[in-house]
Parts: sequence; structure tokens; C-alpha cells
Amino acid sequence: MPKVSVTIITLNEAEHIGAAIDSASWADEIVVVDSGSTDGTEGIAKQKGATVLSREWSGYVDQKNFAAERVSNDWIFSLDADERIPTALAAELRAVLASEPPKRGYRVPRVTFHLGRWIRTTDFYPDFQTRLYDRRAARWRGKYVHESVSVDGPVGQLRHDLEHYSYRDLRDHLDRINHYTSLAARKMHEAGRRAGPLDLALHPPAAFLRNYILRRGVLDGTAGLTISIVNAFSVFLKFAKLLELQQSADGQGPPPSP
Repeated sequence: MPKVSVTIITLNEAEHIGAAIDSASWADEIVVVDSGSTDGTEGIAKQKGATVLSREWSGYVDQKNFAAERVSNDWIFSLDADERIPTALAAELRAVLASEPPKRGYRVPRVTFHLGRWIRTTDFYPDFQTRLYDRRAARWRGKYVHESVSVDGPVGQLRHDLEHYSYRDLRDHLDRINHYTSLAARKMHEAGRRAGPLDLALHPPAAFLRNYILRRGVLDGTAGLTISIVNAFSVFLKFAKLLELQQSADGQGPPPSP
């Protein structure tokens, strides 16, 4: 039976870290890599029995690869501090690891709690994430946003949900959209992507229809409608920021604030 390590990277996650570690108590080892928390995150993690390493922040991808290199076991489950491994998923993970798994990585569906309910519609769900992987055949990759595990070979898929407590409220959701759309626009610009008026006019309505109709946000009532609108706004903001970047690069306006 392969042993498994759970890795968690943190920065000021005192609100979440205790419950995250508790949900991973089935694992053989839990390693937390903290990047300078000042709210007691490290102390809580140590009190819960996790091994805590301190390291200056170097980006999501590098930080998660560092964590994977420092654990004792080759099989890793990467957990974010605002996520929980419920009992059903823990049992499924133990079953997969009861013998040497046939795949080198496994995706899990992730469900988010937001606006007072679990959201199983819109772009929020199933939000598959590759989290269980063999570090001998996998590595975190990505730039700025949307880091993910790249696995050498086919990836399996698990059935039970990973729980995600991503947003405190709608204001927190909007604050994060503002941050991540800036990173997404930067990544697109560096990749040579360009935006025009048609992108601003067509992509956001298409995103709303995809979320609200095709991905059944309508079934989640007000929450589904709100998320569909916010997701469409996120798409608009990403292309608007991309347009701003290219205008600045072409000398048509002042450079955006960092």
C-alpha cells in the first residue's frame, strides 16, 4: 500500500488551516509550507500535528513544487487551506491507494460553498482538479494563474467531491476577480493574444448564457443568477484589461498601475 503525503501552502490562513488539516488526518503525513504568516497559521498547523516549513513566497507553482519535493512519500494529495476532504472522498482515496494505483494522477470534482449554498451549477462545478499524483511522474506547471499538475501519462478520475470554501462573501469574490483578471490579461498579452471591441461585446454575453443556461445556473435560483452575471463580468474585465495592456504597449495610453 503506497503511503501518501498531503501538502498545503499557506499565507495567513488561520481561519481555515485547522479544519483543512483535520480533514486530511487519514494521510500518512501532512506538510504545510508557510510563506510568512502573521496570524498564527504556523502555530495552529503545528498544534494539529503537521510538519511546518517556512519559505518566502515564490509563486503558486514554485511553492507547490517545493512542497512536493520536501515530503517523505511519492504519492501526494495537494490541498488548499480553504478546502476540505470529506469522509466520502477520504474513503475513495484510501481505496485507490490500497494497492499501487494504475494511473499516475487522479482528478477530483470540486464543489464550492458560496452565497449560502453548495453550487453544483455554472462554471463553478464540477471544476475538476488533479490533486492526487505521483511526484515521480508529475509536476505543477503554469504561469500567474490557473496552476495545475501535469502528469506523464493518462489521468484517472475520482467520483466524490472536494469541498471548497473559497469566498467569504460577494465582496471577497469581486476582489479576487479584480486580482485574477489582471493576471489573466497579463498572461494573454505575453502569449500574443489581442482584444478588440468584438471581444468586449461578444464574450461576456456568451459566458452568461453558458453559465446560466447550458450549465444550469438557472436551477440555483438567485445564487445561480448572481454567479452567472459575476462570471460574465469577469470575462469582460479580463478582455478590457487585455485591451488596456495592448494600448499601453502601442503607446496609446499611460501604463496601467502595477
